[in-house]
Amino acid sequence: MRLRLGQVLPALCLGAAFPLLWFALWHGGPGNGLDTYEQQLLELQQRLLYADVENKKISRELSSALDEIKNIAARRMNMTKNHTGELKSKELTLPRKLPVHLTNIYYYLPHLREYEDAIFPNVIFGQQRTGVSLVMGIPTVKREKQNYLIDTLHSLLYQLSEEQKRDCVIIIFVAEVDAEYVKSVAESVKTSFPREVQSGVLEVVSPPASYYPDLSNLQKTLGDSEDRVRWRTKQNLDYSFLMLYAQPKGTFYLQLEDDIIAKPDFVESIKSFAAQQSQDWMVLEFSQLGFIGKLFKSEDLPQIVEFFLMFYKDKPTDWLIDHLLWVKVCNPEKDATHCEKEKSKLRVRAKPSLFQHMGTFSSLAGKIQNLKDKDFGKMLLHKAHNNPPAKVHTSLKIYEQYTLEKVYKGQDCFWALAPVAGDYIRFTFLNPLEVEKYLFRSGNVEHPGDKLFNTTVEVLPADKALRKELIHNGRKFNYPATKDGYLIIGAFENGTAEGSISQAIGRIEAIRLSVSSDSPVWAILSEVLIKTSEN
Repeated sequence: MRLRLGQVLPALCLGAAFPLLWFALWHGGPGNGLDTYEQQLLELQQRLLYADVENKKISRELSSALDEIKNIAARRMNMTKNHTGELKSKELTLPRKLPVHLTNIYYYLPHLREYEDAIFPNVIFGQQRTGVSLVMGIPTVKREKQNYLIDTLHSLLYQLSEEQKRDCVIIIFVAEVDAEYVKSVAESVKTSFPREVQSGVLEVVSPPASYYPDLSNLQKTLGDSEDRVRWRTKQNLDYSFLMLYAQPKGTFYLQLEDDIIAKPDFVESIKSFAAQQSQDWMVLEFSQLGFIGKLFKSEDLPQIVEFFLMFYKDKPTDWLIDHLLWVKVCNPEKDATHCEKEKSKLRVRAKPSLFQHMGTFSSLAGKIQNLKDKDFGKMLLHKAHNNPPAKVHTSLKIYEQYTLEKVYKGQDCFWALAPVAGDYIRFTFLNPLEVEKYLFRSGNVEHPGDKLFNTTVEVLPADKALRKELIHNGRKFNYPATKDGYLIIGAFENGTAEGSISQAIGRIEAIRLSVSSDSPVWAILSEVLIKTSEN
């Protein structure tokens, strides 16, 4: 444990005073001389004690001042309005003094001294969640050809339970200063995930234009072209900004990219692997590629960011992480094998990988990037269940071999071209059944956006007299009825329809999924479960 200066200085002075006293006693005689020295020693002791008290008082005042700065910053952030239609929800007028871990940023980015608000983000929307277990950071930039962000978010959110959504936050950092582009990304996210935006799972932020230094005249290193040096330099600055913003929000920080897919239960796998570690670590790796799937303790982020900023012009981020580990544990007098062994204690690799790179077009203009993580393995694109015998039929146009019969039997997923209003999927049982519950899941991990939207779940009672009553009255058992005698018992939400069926309805002849509006995307049905008392 480190001693503060106020504790060390009095101790040293007292330690020095005692030898002087003994020296004086040894040379001096009895009587008034001894009394004089004792008096001087007592005065010295009193002064040192007073100095110690004053030092502690100053330390408390400094600590209170820092806490007040943090509280002001938090209050200003919480005052931010969720104006997605505007670029800046609110300008943050924060104190000129920065938290201690940010003060060194001016040494590495001296241009920021002229822009006092340059390290505070534009919060486009977000509920400013804090105190969560996991913070996920996704930097995204404008790409020349294809953008993968929405598919990436679909993949991540598809795997999260409601409980997990309440204990995490996903920060989308739009690393661009083009206001119109930032606004378009924010609108796209809000349109695709309104519930997650409203609940606070998703946040969209961007940097002020003044954050970035002049990147037009960088020294070329590592044999890279001027464009590549500029690209990787800005990338280091982007990671640094995002990490500093994310740091106070949760216990762990997971670095992701905007062109990945995630395995099922990735959050639970990450927490379990972290809990299994018996020794201190600095980074847990859940992908072998670049800077994808790297988990850090939030308390370590300020130190990591400072190291990035020291060398942001020199090397890519994943190389800088390796150098930081070298600085922490490698002995220059020992060989490379010993160094790698020591680094492996701080950087622990998990297998199989939980994230796979899916993009083809890099954020570096003109670069094609067909990177694949060999440890990711194959993804199961459907889930099988033992459903009761039934005939299946659909009005949708089926894509290739992905038939409705295959998903019902658990052999593959069902994939069809974009549904239009009036399209349907129907399961007609060979014998009427008492159905207890149902589950229909659309989309899958490779194509998480191919979901069913504006689609209802309807059941056809086997009782023909009841069907006539439904057609006549339009309602029964608190359910609305269709003109052809079906009861509307549920609907798809965020790609999934799930529920139980009232036994008052009796035996059911068929279940139908009805599309009420045109869809802009294709549709995948990856899981069908119809639970009866017999299966």
